[in-house]
Amino acid sequence: MTITEIGKTAKETAGIMGILGSAKKEEGLKAAAAALLEGEVEILTANQEDVIKAAASGMSAGLIDRLELTPARIEAMADGLLSVAALEDPVGEVLSMKVRPNGLTIGQKRVPLGVVGIIYEARPNVTADAFGLCFKSGNAVILKGGRDALESNKAIVKWLRTGLRNAGLPENAIQLITDIDREVTKEFMRLREYVDVLIPRGGAGLIRTVVDNSTIPVIETGTGNCHIFVDETADFNMALDIIYNAKTQRIGVCNACESLVIHRAIAPGFLPLLKERLSQKSVEIRADEEACAMTEGFISATEEDWGCEYLDYILSLKLVGSVEEAITHINRYSTRHSESIITSDYNNAQKFLNEIDAAAVYVNASTRFTDGHEFGFGAEIGISTQKLHARGPMGLKELTTTKYIIYGNGQIRP
Repeated sequence: MTITEIGKTAKETAGIMGILGSAKKEEGLKAAAAALLEGEVEILTANQEDVIKAAASGMSAGLIDRLELTPARIEAMADGLLSVAALEDPVGEVLSMKVRPNGLTIGQKRVPLGVVGIIYEARPNVTADAFGLCFKSGNAVILKGGRDALESNKAIVKWLRTGLRNAGLPENAIQLITDIDREVTKEFMRLREYVDVLIPRGGAGLIRTVVDNSTIPVIETGTGNCHIFVDETADFNMALDIIYNAKTQRIGVCNACESLVIHRAIAPGFLPLLKERLSQKSVEIRADEEACAMTEGFISATEEDWGCEYLDYILSLKLVGSVEEAITHINRYSTRHSESIITSDYNNAQKFLNEIDAAAVYVNASTRFTDGHEFGFGAEIGISTQKLHARGPMGLKELTTTKYIIYGNGQIRP
C-alpha cells in the first residue's frame, strides 16, 4: 500500500478502535502475546539477519544490544502485552462533571487520540510495546522502524496481526511501513490528514529531523544525557553501586548514566574508588582538568563531552564546589531526561528536586528506573522530554485526550 492508503486504513480502523470495549481489547492483547511466542523461531531468524548486517556495517556494541532479540526478550515482549492487558482501561473515564447555573451538566471524558504514528530506530521490542499501549488505549498505530531492524519488525508485526486476526479483531490496528526510502518517511511525517500525533523514538538526529519536518503534532521523546551528582554527604558505597548500575547494566538505553558530577570536597577519596569500580567494565572516564590531575588513567574531557549521549562504556566527569554549581552544570547540558543526586543532606535533596529541569529527578537511586514498566505502566511508548500534554514515561493515559460531554434539557443561549 502507499503511505496515503496506509493512513486512510488507519483512520478507518481508529473509528472501530475508539468504541472497542475493554474486554475485547484485553482479548486482543492476550491473543497477540500468544502469537508472538508461537512465532518465536521466525522472529529470531529474522532478527539474526538484522544483527549480522548491523555488525558487518560497524554498528556499536551498545546499539547491537538494543537490536538483538533472544528467547527471553521475546518472552518479555509477550509478558509486556499481558501486563498492559491487565491494566485499567483509561478510555471512557469521566474526569469531572458539574452542573452550571443554567442547568447544563458539563463533564470531561477520556478518549483515544485516534491514529498514532511512531518513527523509531533499532529497537524491535518497541514494536510490541507501541502496539500494546496503542491498542489498549483505543488507538490505531502506524509504525516506521529503522532499516537496521526491518526484518525483525516485519516478523513481529506479522505475528501481532496474526494474533488479532485469530481473536476476530481488526489487524489493521497495527500497520508497518516497510519502505526504507527517506522520501517515504518524509511523506509519512506530512500525513496530517490521517495521523493525529507523531512520536519519534531514537537518537538526537532522528528526533530533530521529525520535529523539523513534521506537519503532524509531535510528542518529543528525548535522548538521554543523564547525570548523577555525588554530593559531599553521599554514602560512598551507595554512590558506587548506583553509578555502576546506571552506567553498565545496559549501555545502549536512554536512561543510562552518561555524565557524573562530583563534589570537590570528596573527590580525593572518591575518585580512586570510582575508577576501580568502573574498571570492572573497562569504562572510560573523560574528566575535567582538576579531576585528571587527581586520578591517573582519566582522559581529558572536551566541551563536547559534557552534552554527549555516548551509548557506550564512556562517562564524562565534572568536579563542582556546591549543589548550586552542580544544578547549573546539569541544567546547561541536560537533555531533560533523568537526573539523580546521591546525598544524605535533606535540604540539598529538596533543592535538587525543585531546581533540576528534567522529566524524572531522583534522590539516591539509579536513573535506570525511568521506564514505563518500572513506573507501573506495563510498558511505555517513549520517555517524553517536552512539556506539553505528556512528560516522562508515556503510558496509557498519555495516549489519550479528552472531550467535553454536555447534557441539557432544552437550554438555548440567550
